Amino acid sequence: MPPGHPSLKGQLLLDGGKLKGSYFNRTVVLICEHNSEGAFGLVLNRPSEAKLGEVMDRKLPTSIQACTLFGGGPVQPSALTFLHSDEYLPTANVLENLIMSHDLDELIDVGQSWSSTKQLRVFAGYAGWSPGQLDDEMRRESWLTHPATLDLVFQKSPETLWRHILSLRPNWQERLLADAPDDLSAN
Repeated sequence: MPPGHPSLKGQLLLDGGKLKGSYFNRTVVLICEHNSEGAFGLVLNRPSEAKLGEVMDRKLPTSIQACTLFGGGPVQPSALTFLHSDEYLPTANVLENLIMSHDLDELIDVGQSWSSTKQLRVFAGYAGWSPGQLDDEMRRESWLTHPATLDLVFQKSPETLWRHILSLRPNWQERLLADAPDDLSAN
């Protein structure tokens, strides 16, 4: 990360309408790491049809077998990452009370624990940027940024997350983009 550029860790990146035709068209990406070695993020609004119990070889607790598997990004689609939130997590590493991990044993522990405030999202693949790449994309205004919150990360309707966040933005052009059809020729 070049000097003077702030870390985007804990921010959401939104396609601002410039990524049409790419994997990231109309995506919302949570940036989990951003430093001089590059950036790591997870696409929050690409749920798949697959359930975690259907794709894992290892026996999982019943409580997480039906969890939807999300497409976290185009890099290493077989890599497992999960986001876990609860009322109080002192070891949170992305946002307050939000942990990101790749450890299958830790995922099983989360599945075996009981808490009425526990939230979990599991991802296959991730979005990755080499050193300086994300900073360059930000200079080219390829992305919009928005503060991440647990409510947005665990949105009940991830398919509408991109439109929902854009509709909250102060810029009228961004709010208008939220209502634009996928194919402008169909307008």
